[in-house]
Amino acid sequence: MSKQKGGGRLHKITYKREMAEKTVCHFKVEAPRIAQKAKPGQFVVLRVNETGERIPLTMAGKDPSEGTIDLIFQVVGKSTALLRTLNLGDTIADIIGPLGRPTHVENLGTVVCVGGGTGVAVMYPITKAYKEAGNHVIAIIGARTKDLLILEEEMGAASHDLRVTTDDGSYGHHGFVTDVLRKILDEKKEVKLVVGIGPVPMMKFVCKMTKEYGVKTVVSLNPIMVDATGMCGACRVTVGGKTKFCCVDGPEFDGHEVDYDELVKRQRAYLTEEKASMEQFMGAASK
Repeated sequence: MSKQKGGGRLHKITYKREMAEKTVCHFKVEAPRIAQKAKPGQFVVLRVNETGERIPLTMAGKDPSEGTIDLIFQVVGKSTALLRTLNLGDTIADIIGPLGRPTHVENLGTVVCVGGGTGVAVMYPITKAYKEAGNHVIAIIGARTKDLLILEEEMGAASHDLRVTTDDGSYGHHGFVTDVLRKILDEKKEVKLVVGIGPVPMMKFVCKMTKEYGVKTVVSLNPIMVDATGMCGACRVTVGGKTKFCCVDGPEFDGHEVDYDELVKRQRAYLTEEKASMEQFMGAASK
């Protein structure tokens, strides 16, 4: 791994793949110490360059023998757009991790893993871990259209039963992941746990449904985050009426206790600034 001035390390990109109509990217990045210690559910915080903002990304996998971690991200703002411009052999300025509490995995019986959009990337190592722990794993993945689905083959291998949904009916079940989840809960009374990861509205409605059936549900949250050590408080969420810091108390929480409406409001706090930053970046890139 190459070094930068001052003795710090640069993290080289060893693999790049563009997915889902080029709105999602998959990088393998050199980070040997993180690859040795990372567990499913944990995340990293990175800066693309020395002037870049710090952004959290959940790891979609790791290869300790190669010393790499997998980052799958969607281009949603200036920082992820800048990250996407990097190519094979380029380097990321800095990455810290693994951060957050890892997923608590045990042999429970039947576990349903529900992933939506890029949340499927976060769900993949978790699904794999539950299967390896001896659970019967049913996976549900969904996207707006067939072209936006990611990791279908990998999720199929990581589970015993994979169900696919698309909002527009272009592939798999025509409808939402909650449609399939309700059918499974009606048919399989022995479901012990549901794990839901995806857009906040998806997680909210997954949890609303599982609460009806009395099935324990875990969600992984991704609020605005800055220092990722529990000091700044930017990533605070309300869980069970109490304030929690996602970076150190999470990112996983009891889905039935999360205040999703507050979470949405906090995620939208800097929309105006984010839009202006993205427009400035796109304008500079077009010159």
